[in-house]
Amino acid sequence: MSETKPTFTSYEKFIIALLATLQFTVVLDFMVLSPLGYILLDKLSITTSQFGLVVSAYAFSAGASGLLTAGFADKFDRKKLLLFFYVGFLIGTLFCGLAPTYELLLAARVFTGIFGGVIGSISFAIITDLFAIDVRGRVMGFVQMAFASSQVLGIPIGLYMAEKFDWHAPFLMIVGLGLIVGVLIVVRMKPINAHLKIQKKVNAFQHLGKTLSRPDYLQGFAATALLATGGFMLMPFGTAFGVHNLGIAESSLPTLYMVTGISMLLFSPMIGKLSDKIGKYKVFLFGSTVTCVMTLIYCNLGVTPLWIIIALNVLLFVGITGRMISASALMTAVPDAPDRGAYMGINSSIQQIAGGLASLLAGFIVSETSTGYIENYPLLGDVVVFAVIITALLMYRIHKYVAVKLAAVAPAGAANSSV
Repeated sequence: MSETKPTFTSYEKFIIALLATLQFTVVLDFMVLSPLGYILLDKLSITTSQFGLVVSAYAFSAGASGLLTAGFADKFDRKKLLLFFYVGFLIGTLFCGLAPTYELLLAARVFTGIFGGVIGSISFAIITDLFAIDVRGRVMGFVQMAFASSQVLGIPIGLYMAEKFDWHAPFLMIVGLGLIVGVLIVVRMKPINAHLKIQKKVNAFQHLGKTLSRPDYLQGFAATALLATGGFMLMPFGTAFGVHNLGIAESSLPTLYMVTGISMLLFSPMIGKLSDKIGKYKVFLFGSTVTCVMTLIYCNLGVTPLWIIIALNVLLFVGITGRMISASALMTAVPDAPDRGAYMGINSSIQQIAGGLASLLAGFIVSETSTGYIENYPLLGDVVVFAVIITALLMYRIHKYVAVKLAAVAPAGAANSSV
């Protein structure tokens, strides 16, 4: 194992910032649908199950695309692969920004998912190629700040633009920012092709099949499937629940998202450093515990003062972010070097498909009354908590597997300190 670097080089800092900004645009494209939910239910005259389908359509197409491309993921320069799929993602997002009807929006989400769903896996493969395991928690902490940034900047601005102009405006905003990111990838990112020197002479489908069937990897795929359940189930109807059940004024939604996002901007780097210092699984377990407790409280609330909702929401996202950062960093150590692209691609696909199923299921669990009140949200919270508990058990097995794997190539005790 390479020694822990006290600081990152200027190029490494650029890569971290670039991937974080890129992830910001991809995450915002998905997350902006949640706060736009109450607008789309009204403007497009659709049901909760139809809206759930809009959310899950992206996930299903992303999952299918990831599986189809996973076998090829280790056969190309990762920079070229990233650029190809990012351009496709921006075209799909542009279609969302121009879609006049529910049917065309649904089709645009499918197109966007085909390209956008693969970007995360390519980014994680790049991180695994360029950064050692003992600093990946910190790297993931910064890259995962994309989620917080989307709440601090993206969602409030998106909501403002949707109310000021039209619900299409946030998607057009993402395209504008994405064009800048695309130019930076072309101009400043170096080729990432060291993995091409250690590839075995097998075709893409054999590579995919071997990666899918390897027992060591299957437990990681299973954990990923359940890991996606929580966010994908709560997110699509979170805004509608807040407005109609908790009594949040629509004008207060940007404040809620902004305060939560600023808190996550502060906590994400701390969580990343902590996962490198005390162990990624310990941080994951802490995040899971916080997520369970806060989910049970939040989903059973009635009309509540805004300041209490904000405080509870911040704590809930501390738990969710703690799980995401630590799990992402731990998962990068599972695949062997020749399988990284394929593993990350399959992992991303499973996450997207599981998330799509979760969103679809959530649309059938909850229902909207004539006044907009969201029914059965407490039941949704119970399902999420059950999934979080099972995921923690699966992640323990992955933690033990990674510790043994790293111990084989590291001085005694060094591996356990970072996992």
